[in-house]
Amino acid sequence: MPKHFYILTFLTFFSLKGLSTENDYISTSSGKVAGYIENKVINFDDIPYAKPPVGSLRWKAPQKLVNPNSIIQKKDNNFCIQEPSDMGGAPGEGILTGTEDCLYLDIKTPKNKKSELLPVMFWIHGGGNTSGLKDLYDYSTMVNRHDVIVVTINYRLGAFGWFSHPSIQGNQSGIDKTSNFGTLDIIEALKWVNKNIESFGGDSNNITIFGESAGGHNVLSLLVAPQARGLFHKAISQSGYTTSVSTDQAFIIEKSSPIFDHTSNEVVKRLFPNYKDLSSKQLYEKLLELSAESFFSEYSDKSNLEVPLLTNDGIVIPKEGLEKALGNKDHLSDVPFMAGSNRDEVKLWIGSAEYFVKLDYSLLGSILGIPRVSLKDEDSFEAFNYYRSEAWKIRGVIEPISALNAIGNKNTYAYRYDWDDHRRFIVADFKKLIGASHGTEISLITGNNKLVGDYGFLIYPAGPSKRFLSKNMMLFWSNFAKNGKPGNSSNGVEWISYDHSTGNKNFMVLDNKRNMKMIESNTSYKKLVEELNGDTRINELERCVILFQMGTFVGNDIFDDISKYADFSCERSPARKFLEENASFISY
Repeated sequence: MPKHFYILTFLTFFSLKGLSTENDYISTSSGKVAGYIENKVINFDDIPYAKPPVGSLRWKAPQKLVNPNSIIQKKDNNFCIQEPSDMGGAPGEGILTGTEDCLYLDIKTPKNKKSELLPVMFWIHGGGNTSGLKDLYDYSTMVNRHDVIVVTINYRLGAFGWFSHPSIQGNQSGIDKTSNFGTLDIIEALKWVNKNIESFGGDSNNITIFGESAGGHNVLSLLVAPQARGLFHKAISQSGYTTSVSTDQAFIIEKSSPIFDHTSNEVVKRLFPNYKDLSSKQLYEKLLELSAESFFSEYSDKSNLEVPLLTNDGIVIPKEGLEKALGNKDHLSDVPFMAGSNRDEVKLWIGSAEYFVKLDYSLLGSILGIPRVSLKDEDSFEAFNYYRSEAWKIRGVIEPISALNAIGNKNTYAYRYDWDDHRRFIVADFKKLIGASHGTEISLITGNNKLVGDYGFLIYPAGPSKRFLSKNMMLFWSNFAKNGKPGNSSNGVEWISYDHSTGNKNFMVLDNKRNMKMIESNTSYKKLVEELNGDTRINELERCVILFQMGTFVGNDIFDDISKYADFSCERSPARKFLEENASFISY
């Protein structure tokens, strides 16, 4: 498991533009911060960007922090409350770890910068908006090689970050009536960066937001949030998605919902069985007084059933919802945009599900306690991966870019990440089990295996293939941050823009040197379902489960819409039952 806190081997004070040689600190609106040099990069850790959202500030918009005379100290327990997780989450035991006092950011700047003011890349971590932390992501290599500044942030997660309940919103006013508190945290961090980044050598007029999974989802939400307008100038969504629900749905969504079973209404009813005897104000006050542990325990036992998150509150997210708002010029920040997905997105989950894999503890496993992992049915496994990953590409890449194209934004770029040159090891064939799965591109952009910890050498074997793609992904990302275009690869492949309106549906395939190329993709739900109809690799129940997930996963529910293309019968309940009985080993 990765270490979640930096071990400071040495501390070096220095001067930058805006920092007096007579002073070891950089002054910011929230205090004075000193940096240290590590890996040829100057690091500034745990800078508070807003007041701690505790006590009466729980479930309110982040409050501006103005405390320029304080000395900022490193804060070890800096990540937001979440369920402990080995997969892109925080360490800990029990039902929760972390703290409500978690609104901090880190800044990395090159030690030997080549320009007066550098492009700023603002990273938003993934984790389903229920887990994750800034400390897992070390962009030192890209900062050093490509002369950019990278900011990484924490933001409120889960029901502390997104919670819609009448007793909360009904007793608040103004922007506090939102239910998208986590989104506002990210926006407040962006405001802080705009105000302070020039003191670190960054260009406040050239800020690129980028994020993966839920981070990509948040990137898309910032495109339509009015509070974020003008705070960034380019955007990158990696494996993002467009799910959002109405405030009514978030409060009392039907139990048959394919996306959420665990609503704010149900949580509050379990917390306070006598809630009907309480006034709205009394209930609100009791929720504020409740300990984080007590509140969190009411839904932590159902890790696969989440409280609805991003809501169409008409304050931060337009009432029409994220997906539709992306195609409405009135809501949109018109900036250069890049988006992509991974060829094997869902192998991260299905590769750890007992339905697909078997564990063999014989021979080496019995000695070392490490099982050999193999697939029970490779055909079925690949079918599930193909359709669901292609559907993710439609929802997270094609549809958002097409919406932008339709309202005149032609500066859009698409990619598919295909790299799967994994090590075949005695315990598993990682090429088959993991492939180009969800999140595996991050380590090639950062240039290190910190996210996957001790097993990185298996998943990312050192060699020319990895070095080539890592070099080029850093080049593409930093080029885009500098001038809004990814440019050419080191071996001369030009990344051509995607324009749905003209039929130029160009994708850059991110892969080894031999396979890096531009392709056109005409994937659609209709084509996918028609292909699914005749796929002999799967049985009828599996076919239905795939269709169900294509229609309900990483997006709003369109199951009924795409079912019309199916020539087989498929009901929701058997599909849901299958998924409940065959959940992944991984709590993500």
